[in-house]
Amino acid sequence: MTARGVPAAPAKGLRMRRRVPRSAFGEWKPESARDPLGLLAEQEKSRIAELLPLRHERMAASPFAFYRGAAVVMAADLATLPVTGLRVQVCGDAHIANFGGFGTPERDIIFDVNDFDETLPGWWEWDVLRMAASVVLAARTLGFSTPTAKRAVREGVRTYRRGMLRFATLSPVNVWYERIELRELMRQATPAQRRDLRRHLKQSEASTARRLLPKLTAGEQPRFVDESQTFRRIGLEGDVAVNARTVLKKYRESLLPHVRTLIDRFTLRDMAQKVVGVGSVGTLCLVALFMTEKNDPLILQLKEADASVLESHLGRSPFKNHGERVVHGQHLMQAASDIFLGWTTSEGKDFYVRQLRDMKISIDLTSMLPDQLVRYARFCGWTLARAHARSGDPCAIAAYLGESDRFETSVGRFARTYADVTEGDYNLFVKKAHVPEGKDDALTS
Repeated sequence: MTARGVPAAPAKGLRMRRRVPRSAFGEWKPESARDPLGLLAEQEKSRIAELLPLRHERMAASPFAFYRGAAVVMAADLATLPVTGLRVQVCGDAHIANFGGFGTPERDIIFDVNDFDETLPGWWEWDVLRMAASVVLAARTLGFSTPTAKRAVREGVRTYRRGMLRFATLSPVNVWYERIELRELMRQATPAQRRDLRRHLKQSEASTARRLLPKLTAGEQPRFVDESQTFRRIGLEGDVAVNARTVLKKYRESLLPHVRTLIDRFTLRDMAQKVVGVGSVGTLCLVALFMTEKNDPLILQLKEADASVLESHLGRSPFKNHGERVVHGQHLMQAASDIFLGWTTSEGKDFYVRQLRDMKISIDLTSMLPDQLVRYARFCGWTLARAHARSGDPCAIAAYLGESDRFETSVGRFARTYADVTEGDYNLFVKKAHVPEGKDDALTS
């Protein structure tokens, strides 16, 4: 308690509100010296050169797709804002396409944040601002009106604020147990979306690995087959096999003891290289096929983990291995995580490991109607608030946010300004990168 009887956490939030008014976010303007293409070019120096044209092609699909691949640009822009001083474990890339459904260890399907490549301890408002700007860009890509975009942003940020006010009243244990389950998504969906969700649910009742096996492999003793330029078999011949087993031995050591017992029932049979995402294109992603003696499959994904784009502005991660940084952040933010989540290293590269598409449900943003985007933004806002409340101080953040709508009004102005700036960056990118604009998979590729 403080001297005047006000609890310390709310007092801190109110003090930060005086230092950084909620209206400050709506006043952001881009600095004249900002160099978005220079930041992207610097980031790409460590990427696989032959994959960069594909990265550029995917980012050129729309301003929203460009935004997805340009987290490093927004990190630099956010660093020009005043900060509230209230830290949480941030996602670092909390745009609305990085939320979705996936399976818990209990085999339920929940809705949560699902990308943690950029996670780091940082300022909670940075995630909210990235989410808000993504809502505007998604609305514009879908051809929705300006009032719809404004309403979707307002509702998403308002739900974040109200969620944080609620989490401030709960015990930390109860906050930890909060989650959104599939049936809640069902209630908000259109008939077509319900059919799609039921199809995903039916498929998830079977092993995800068993469903993927005929799509990715061939032969009586299954081995990966080249599917396209974005999926290539590596195999397990010679030095590859030796290195793979060393990498996976290190991965095994990162798992909890009871999961080690489980994974020891499987034997590595094959490996392939896979291209994933938009912003991640150019980083190394491997897929490993494991089988039991009875040919029960397990497919793991090993994804390269670089330094977070936030480290230049928030300081280095306390974890030497960036795969461990990702895993730690994921456990902190998600209501439940893959039991096979772990990390490893190989030839100077860090990796985090998880099951490939375990009961994963990607929300199809392209089929949304205006009211559904608004409802989806609410889901994202509530989920982000819960994720932040797990690692941060919900009482202090709630006190900063307050009971009025000033915060969402300010963030709405920021989101529209930042969407305008992103569209300008996108046009410059398309011109300089000599790639055609596109519409296909602009929201979901």
